[in-house]
Parts: sequence; structure tokens; C-alpha cells
Amino acid sequence: MLRKILLPSILVILAYGFWVSPDFKEISAGVAIFLFGMLTLEEGFKVFSGGTLEKILQKSTNKLYKSIGFGFVTTAIMQSSSLVSVLTISFIGAGLIGLTQGIGIILGANIGTTTGAWLMAGFGLNVKISAYAMPMLAFGVILIFQKAKSLKGIGYILAGLGFLFLGIHYMKDGFEAFKATVDLASFSVGGLKGLLIYIGIGIIATVVMQSSHATIVLILAALSVGQITYENALALTIGANIGTTITAVIGSLSSNIDGKRLAGAHFIFNIVTAVVAVLFMSQIIYAVETISAFVGIANDNHTLKLAVFDTLFKVMGVLMFIPFVDKLVNFLNKTLNTKSLKGENNFDSVKYLNDSALELPSISMAVITKETKHLYENAFEIITHGLNLQRHNIVSSMPLDEVVNKEYSKVAVDIDDFYNKKIKGIYGEIIDFSTKAQSHMAPEDIEVLYKLKLANRDIVEAVKDTKHLQKNLIKYSKSSNEHIKAQYNTMRRDLAELLRNINIISSTDEEDVMLMLLSKAKLHTKKYDILANGTLDNLIRKGLVTNEMATSLMNDSAYAYGISKNLIEMAKVIFIDNNSELKSIGEDMLISDDEVNTILDQKERT
Repeated sequence: MLRKILLPSILVILAYGFWVSPDFKEISAGVAIFLFGMLTLEEGFKVFSGGTLEKILQKSTNKLYKSIGFGFVTTAIMQSSSLVSVLTISFIGAGLIGLTQGIGIILGANIGTTTGAWLMAGFGLNVKISAYAMPMLAFGVILIFQKAKSLKGIGYILAGLGFLFLGIHYMKDGFEAFKATVDLASFSVGGLKGLLIYIGIGIIATVVMQSSHATIVLILAALSVGQITYENALALTIGANIGTTITAVIGSLSSNIDGKRLAGAHFIFNIVTAVVAVLFMSQIIYAVETISAFVGIANDNHTLKLAVFDTLFKVMGVLMFIPFVDKLVNFLNKTLNTKSLKGENNFDSVKYLNDSALELPSISMAVITKETKHLYENAFEIITHGLNLQRHNIVSSMPLDEVVNKEYSKVAVDIDDFYNKKIKGIYGEIIDFSTKAQSHMAPEDIEVLYKLKLANRDIVEAVKDTKHLQKNLIKYSKSSNEHIKAQYNTMRRDLAELLRNINIISSTDEEDVMLMLLSKAKLHTKKYDILANGTLDNLIRKGLVTNEMATSLMNDSAYAYGISKNLIEMAKVIFIDNNSELKSIGEDMLISDDEVNTILDQKERT
């Protein structure tokens, strides 16, 4: 509703401005070109963010000071705190970093935005910047049309910088020409009233442009030609800092719980910093004057003084918040949780999928993988209970014969109800998200994504096979006929062993253990196929089971075989193929189906 009102209002205001003053067109075009340059620059950095950026995350964010440094450096390089914020939300959603690390990156990004003000005040306003823009645009556009991904990325970065410089040029020239028609400085308001009014204008401008960086550049351009007073420019800068928080909150509405917590931290940090700045405005201005005089900034150079204020204001906020980061994390974890946002119900939902993760193919793949593991955790629970086994016994070191003897329930669990509450919704969300992510992926990534979707289907099929198996399994595992009872308990034991091995595979970092257990599981599945090994024929021939029992055993062994096969395929994709370090050696070391058959044939001969 707000967007429906806001967009027409902006268009009407722009149209009126164009009609009143031709010079206003140049300012507006400068802002538009600058914002387009930011989008182009972001597109270029996204090309290089997959892989390299993620690999250095753990090393460069394992301490709070490192997280702050990471946020500062990446924002200074990318010149976009919004891109860094989106990436950070994606990293948290994918489980690559924690909330504390994410807050550290956001704090650093706030300081990183000050580099843009310094570049603009110290360089952009004193040099004919458009002379640098033209070559960048020419080379950038040529490279964008190249097929190589890296060249495209460099092209987008060069074109983005070119558009940024060109936008600054038009904003500066526009304000100089506009001054001859209308002197905006005549509308300046002093005192606390002026401070609050211009903070509000700064908030609105940043929300409209979706970029505090663009707002600061616009403020500097206006200040350089005297279209706004220095005091009002300071207030606009505070407003821009609050405005970027509002855009972050709006952007987090489509993200998961961790993204909302990070947006909450961002909001609290910027609001509190702004309030402190307003309360101690006189003292901060005095500090700016002292620092400016110390470093040799001229008394009338208000653009550089504004850069000093922007830096002092944001560094002050970061230093003020550092001692309270842990308390802020605890507060957000308690205040923003799944129950408070969704209400209590028995339906499970996705943990990692969120729209912000669609920004980067590598992050999309990471969250889909984690969500698939989440789906398997739920499936593990229902398959275990469907086999009338206790989950904690399977994941323990208890002998498997004892695991089989300890029943979960005297009656069959409702697998349909569990499927509807904890499987169906998550599976649907994964497939829907995968379809959206696919449009941003390269062909080789799409191939990996297809395997992930198959792994999800394998999990769902294993749950469905468990439902079919459950009825007879509970019935015959308590039968007075020791032969049929032994067969069904063997079936339960084999599946319990498989589930235990997959649990070990999911929790170990030892490559040889993972590959050995998965190969063993494949061999185990083939070995206990009662149709292939003659067990069923032997029972029927000796009259040890009835025809009804034989039919049930034949059908149920097929279901058990299906469960095993699907879970093994799933484990191979999630824990072997999806592990970059294991994939290359996994294909060589993991036992193939043909090798399994060969081993079985050799055992039968001996």
C-alpha cells in the first residue's frame, strides 16, 4: 500500500520539478545515473563474491574486531553498504557466520561508508570527474559484452564507477546552475527545529533513493555550491544514517529469522547513535572543528568538515556499541524468535531459505543444501519412529540388537500427519526456491542443483516407503512365528544400521570414514535383498511362512530396499558430491554398483 502511494507521489514531484526548472532535470539525472552506477557496481562485485568471499569468511570474522574490519574493507572497496548488508544477511541465513559476526560486519560497514564521503569531498568536487568517467564507461561496456565471467565482472565494475563519477558530475553542475534560479539556502532552519526537520528530510531522501551513499553524495554536491548550510547538512547526514536502517528493515521482511535479527541490530544501532548525536551535537561539532584544524582543513571547507563529521559520528557509534554486542545478541534472540513471529503450531517451516540468498548463486546453493539436511533430519525422525525404533538409541553406540529390542511405541505412529507437518511444506519450499535460484545460475551450477532436487525427492520417497512398510513391520515383528519375526527384525536392524552410518557421515570430517561407510551401506543394501539371495524361496520351500507372510515379506523387502537406496543416494549427493574437497576423490574411492555386484558374486562362489 505504501509503495502504491509513494511511487506516484515521487513521479508527480519529479514532473513538477522538471516543469518549474530545467536545471532540476540535471540534478535528478545525476542522482539517477549515480544510483544506476551503484547497481552496476554491485552486479560486478557479485560475479567475484561466489567462492572467494565465502572462503575467507571464517578466517576473517572469527573475532569481533575482525568482523568489523571485514565490514569496513568490503564496504570501502564495493562502495555499497547495502550490498554488504544483503551479503551479510545471506551469509547468516546460510549458516556461514553467526549473528555476532554479522553485527560486527554491519558495524564495520557503517564506518566503510565514510570513505565515499572522503572521496567525494576530497576528489570528486575538486577535479573534473567526468573526464575519468568516459574511458571507464567505454572500456566497461566492451567488457560487459564478453563471454568470460571474470571479464563481465570487471566490465560491470568499470561501468559502475563510470556512472558513479558521471552522476556526481551532473549533480554538482546541476546545483551550480540551479542556484541561479532558486537559492535553497534561503530556506535553511536553525536550532533544534532545523536539526529535526533536516534529519527527517535526510530519512525521506534515503528511503526514496534506497542508498545513504547517494544521499551523502547529494548533500556534499549541494553543500559545495552553498545550496544548503553546513548545519543543515550535518542534520541531513544523521537522517541518511537512519534512512538506510529503514531500507534494511524493509529488505529483511522477506528474509528468515536470522536476517530479521540482523536488521533489528542495524536499526537499534543507527537509531541509538542518531539520538546520541542529537543530544551531544554541540560537543561533536566542537570535536569536528578541533580535528579539522589539527589536520589542516580550511575553516570554510565545509565539505571536508562534513566528511570529518560523518566519520566521527559513525566511529563514535561503533565504539559505543562494541561492549554491548553480546547483550544485543541475547536480546534479539529472545525478542525475535520463530514463536513470536509465527505463533505456536506443530508445523515445521524452512530455516535457511530467504529471498536475500537469491542474490548470489553460491549462497543459494549453500542454503538449499542446508535446508535439504534440515528436511533429512525431520525424515530421520519419522523413519526411525516408523520402524518402531528410538532415535536416540540409533545415534548412540548401543549394539544394534538392543536397539531393535527397545520399541518406540506399542501402536503405529501417524506418518501422514507427520509428513504434512514436517515434510510436505519444507519440500515444496525447497523446490520453489530452487526454481527461483536456477534463473541466476550458470549451467554447471544448474546441474548440481538438479542433483540436490533429486536428493530431496529421495528423502520424500524414503518417508513414503516407510509408511507402506510400517503396518506389516509392526505386525510381524511381534508375531508368534519366529521365522517371519526374525526377517522383519533383521529388516529393522539393517535400516537402523544404515541410519546410524548416515548420521556418522553427517557429523564427521574424516574423509576415509565417510567414503567407507557409504560404500559399506551400498554393499549392505544389496546383500540383504531377500529376492536376490534366495532367503524368501528357502522360507517358502520349507513351509516356514504362510503364503500371506511370504507376499508381505516380498513387498516389504522391496520397500526396505527402496528406503536404503534413496537414503544412500541422498547421502552421496549431500555429503560427498556437495563437498568440493571430497568430490574429486569420492568419485574414485566410492564403490560403484558394478563393483558391489562383483563382490557379491565372489562371495556367493566362495
